[in-house]
Amino acid sequence: MHGYLNRSLEAELSTALRRAPAVAILGPRQCGKSTLAKKFMERTDSVYLDLQNRVDRNKLNEPELFIAQYRDKLICLDEIQRLPEFFSFLRSEIDADRRPGRFLILGSASRDLIQQSRETLAGRIAYLSLTPFLIDEVGHVCSWQNLWERGGFPESLLSADSSSSRAWRADFIQTFLERDIPTLGFNIPAAVMGRLWRLLAHYHGQVVNYGKLAGAVDLSVPTLKKYLSILEQTYMVRLLEPTQTNLKKRLVRAPKVYLRDSGIVHSLLEVNDFDHLLAHPSMGASWEGFCIEHVLAKLPDWRASFLRTGNGAEVDLVMQRADQTFFFEFKCSKAPRLQRGFTELMKDMEPDRAWVLAPVDEAYPLKENVMAINPSEFMRLDLPS
Repeated sequence: MHGYLNRSLEAELSTALRRAPAVAILGPRQCGKSTLAKKFMERTDSVYLDLQNRVDRNKLNEPELFIAQYRDKLICLDEIQRLPEFFSFLRSEIDADRRPGRFLILGSASRDLIQQSRETLAGRIAYLSLTPFLIDEVGHVCSWQNLWERGGFPESLLSADSSSSRAWRADFIQTFLERDIPTLGFNIPAAVMGRLWRLLAHYHGQVVNYGKLAGAVDLSVPTLKKYLSILEQTYMVRLLEPTQTNLKKRLVRAPKVYLRDSGIVHSLLEVNDFDHLLAHPSMGASWEGFCIEHVLAKLPDWRASFLRTGNGAEVDLVMQRADQTFFFEFKCSKAPRLQRGFTELMKDMEPDRAWVLAPVDEAYPLKENVMAINPSEFMRLDLPS
């Protein structure tokens, strides 16, 4: 892993460990969780176990003995999805000693997928999410063009050249299919999941037609939904649900599907470099997904959805919390223009603010209450998170 870059989660991690007996950092494999944890642990009396390592995993064959030996240290367990049964022991151990800052857990799957038993750690554990790198974190070491093309995984983004970046992403995809999925207990042929993943890259940014998609990969609709759920809970795919609203218009009710990392999208689409990306038919959808990940990271506690009417009027992203509503459009253009449908929906729903994220040189108003802005400037805005 490359040297530690500025991860704002470090301060949040410190605060969480002072508050909760256990803290879990969850996010996709290879996004920098281990690097972040090890950097934090340099200043902490701690012990680290990598559960991908057989020797480290065997140390927990008798967990009571191991915990007793390191009871006064912060214990970090990396790749916890390889040992989901440990959560049952962890619950009883925390109930016996609820001191804050006892356990730091790193996982490459969602909390629901890791905790496959009925054991719950509610009230005992704080969850933090780590994404691949965002533009505000790496603007000092690379351009937004590189981040968009290569994606935010550190090894891909910081590779010496585009060829090395593509090779790393190809290895990542293969390892995910052949090792990571089976590790989680799913007996899914790598070829089938790989075919679905590649097809989803072509559907990136589109409303899901389950029947059509299932037919294209020769799966039943229930099996397709199961596979989509696995990809979603391992942070590879995002299903963006439609907005629930009382508008007296016929609305699209199915979710839209996005691959969460732009670099993975481009690998699956066989996009070779930035010039190829600019000429690719999926360029606009790729930009949309790239921007959505930034907005959702900026506003983590808001409800995210999209809005599309039966006649095609659309808002790419609707963010809501309490009585506030923000609208977002995403245009891969230096001179973005608002569609009439977007303007009509603004009149209908009257959002508090609206932005069009585009590769503009500097922010400027498109109309009243609508600002064109580039992702870097947007991430620096002072907004309620």
